Amino acid sequence: MNTNRAHNKLPVPFRWLWAGASVSNLGDGMLLAAGPLLVTTITRDPLAVALALFAQQVPWVLFGLLAGAVVDRVDRRKLMILVNFLRMLVMAALAVVIFSGALGLPVLYGALFLLGTAETFADNASTSLIPALVPSSQLGLANSRLFGTITVSNQLAGPPLGALLFAVSHALPYAGFAVLLTLAVVLYSKVAVPLPAPGSTGPAGTSMLLEVREGLGWMRRHFAVRALAILITSFNITFGATFAMLVLYATGQLGLGDVGYGLLISASAVGGIIGSILFPWLERKFSYASLLRTGLVLETLTHVVLVLTHQAWLAMSVLFLFGVHTLVWSSVSSTVRQRAVPERLRGRVNSVYMLGGVGGIAAGALLGGVLGQLFDYRAPFWFGFVGSFIVLLLVWKPMTHIAMAGSTGDEGRPGA
Repeated sequence: MNTNRAHNKLPVPFRWLWAGASVSNLGDGMLLAAGPLLVTTITRDPLAVALALFAQQVPWVLFGLLAGAVVDRVDRRKLMILVNFLRMLVMAALAVVIFSGALGLPVLYGALFLLGTAETFADNASTSLIPALVPSSQLGLANSRLFGTITVSNQLAGPPLGALLFAVSHALPYAGFAVLLTLAVVLYSKVAVPLPAPGSTGPAGTSMLLEVREGLGWMRRHFAVRALAILITSFNITFGATFAMLVLYATGQLGLGDVGYGLLISASAVGGIIGSILFPWLERKFSYASLLRTGLVLETLTHVVLVLTHQAWLAMSVLFLFGVHTLVWSSVSSTVRQRAVPERLRGRVNSVYMLGGVGGIAAGALLGGVLGQLFDYRAPFWFGFVGSFIVLLLVWKPMTHIAMAGSTGDEGRPGA
């Protein structure tokens, strides 16, 4: 029992990082509700509303690989402090503009673009910093705790708080986010980062382009990390296609209203919290390969069970299990990647992984919309099931090698 308590006590530097991420993600969650509400005070044109989300997501595509090279070049802790300080300035300025009544779409799009650009660098730096703060044996625990807290702040607490503050004053959620980002900067400044190991930093004087190519080349040669990137991209495409039609599915097939739809979405978030609590036990009882395989089976079945059922309680139960799977999968895959990728390449490899994740959801949402337009809202669910099942068959056997990457001396290649 004492051994388990000692194992579950995460290092103090990580706990400062954890606290900072929790605070900043609460602000992100507030914007999930306040952002769309703000856009609709200016226009109700569907394209204009969609462009607000696009403006915040497109920096991942434009600057994702560059961010990886920068993260591997500079002090990651200082980079996190700088970009979150810049995010605070953007949010404070936006709050002032909203309060003055002078907000227009160009200003809003510009602010969201700057916010998304800063997030591209901040999220990569945070993910790349974790292995320097936590022993390898505790990476799974650290990732599960971090993702679980983000789920609470971003998906459960943040949106209702953002909507409540918006009802009081349109500027209040953005001013509140600026305050939270100020607190996050203070918390990140408390993170004490160990000195890098000898030879862990990249060669000085090389160009950004060469450094990006080095990261891509390493990833191309490493089977396990490459396979994980392809997996997250593929499954985010199928998930994005289904999620794009979820509101039509909920209001049509399940007959839910606004509150019911909110509960349907919340079921997945609650599952993520439970997954975070269960992860240490799951990590002790099962191999990473078993956890990854089980998760992919759950994800594949999610699509087909949802499309076949007309019972809201069953759909919520399925999405609850999906939330558990998402947390466990994210924790395991992040841990495998953090153990396998050399310190000096983590930013560049993470950038490819994050680009695939964000790009996969965006591409899936677009594809889901097209399929829904050509057929009906059920078509993306069937696409998600068939696509996930094919990928599951392809990776079932090599999953053992993928899951072992970084924990042995091999390169994560089948047959190594």
